[in-house]
Amino acid sequence: MIRARRSVVAVLFRLWDSPAAPGTARLVADGVGGEHLLVTQHAEVRAVLTDQDTYRPDNALDAVTPIPASALRILVRHGFRLPPTLANNGGVSHPAIRAEVADLLHPRSVETQRSWLTALVRTRVVSAREDLDRGRPVDLHATLAADLPLLVLARLVDLPAAETDAVKRFARAALELFWAPLSTDRQNHLATIVGEFHLTLRDFAAHGGGLAARLRAAGHPLDVVAGALFFLLVAGQETTSQFLTLLMHRLATTAVPAAARPADIVEESLRLDTPIVTWRRVAARDTTLGDVPVPAGTSLLLWLTAAARDPSAVAAPDDFVPGQRGSRRHLAFGAGAHRCAGASLARMEAEVVTAETRDLLGGVEVLRAPWSPDNLTFRMPDTFLIGPKS
Repeated sequence: MIRARRSVVAVLFRLWDSPAAPGTARLVADGVGGEHLLVTQHAEVRAVLTDQDTYRPDNALDAVTPIPASALRILVRHGFRLPPTLANNGGVSHPAIRAEVADLLHPRSVETQRSWLTALVRTRVVSAREDLDRGRPVDLHATLAADLPLLVLARLVDLPAAETDAVKRFARAALELFWAPLSTDRQNHLATIVGEFHLTLRDFAAHGGGLAARLRAAGHPLDVVAGALFFLLVAGQETTSQFLTLLMHRLATTAVPAAARPADIVEESLRLDTPIVTWRRVAARDTTLGDVPVPAGTSLLLWLTAAARDPSAVAAPDDFVPGQRGSRRHLAFGAGAHRCAGASLARMEAEVVTAETRDLLGGVEVLRAPWSPDNLTFRMPDTFLIGPKS
């Protein structure tokens, strides 16, 4: 296998800034003590995601920066544990846990929320337009994207009673703690945030309704129930709010054909602007990927955004062309047994936001584009500031 060049290592935590033509899988060092086989071709990424026997999800939550004893003590003190539940579960319990989540997030249930969400987004867009008409800047991340997925999710699955800001703080802290390059002081700080909120999750796991009650009734232990809630609050809302911010930035900065359908616009943005840039698997046994030998225990880093630009999968890989051939073949929601159970929910929310903000975003000036911190897997965009066109 080919060793990574220094230039590859330097950008590994900002792969969204480095769209690359798919090539042979190659070994890269992440600079914080780990090595991964970087996989970029669409067919190979999909093959890994759909072969759970050969490529296990067990390392999905392994901290990219090894967690020091001081941070581990903080987590243990708060009773933090993440047994195999959803994204990190390749065992026999996964189908039953996933089925409970998928049932609550069934497309029929999701569709019942469309009119309510449309009314809410429409009201917020009117407020944003009024501010712009008065010459005031508007942060679309804060006013439109940050809390919408959480509000919809709460209506569908019943979530712990907690302030929105506390949930968002926890979710972003978890994404940073497990997937970012960090100092020990920062890890300790993040462990405190994650640990404290995990106490809320454990309490809700023991006494809450909705998904928690269903998992308890099915006989799942408390740690598994809390772990499922952990994944839901991160994957079920935080990544979607990040995507909505990236989607609106795309609409504000790209000429979109007037006839393009919201659903087609969403798929192209999922392909080019997905907030989940990479995902990991670990080889369960010696195998090969293409012509590359993969020893058992190898960590595979699946570059989802590079796979989405594979010319073998999409007609115009680097262009934003809603409805083009291959647009929906992206792997933003994964594939196989661990494909995102909330895909329909994320699509519905994005379609509503697209339909309701297109006119607004066609006549604004971007004052501050969303910025993303270093992270191996997640974009985590922040403020998206717009103003009236001068």
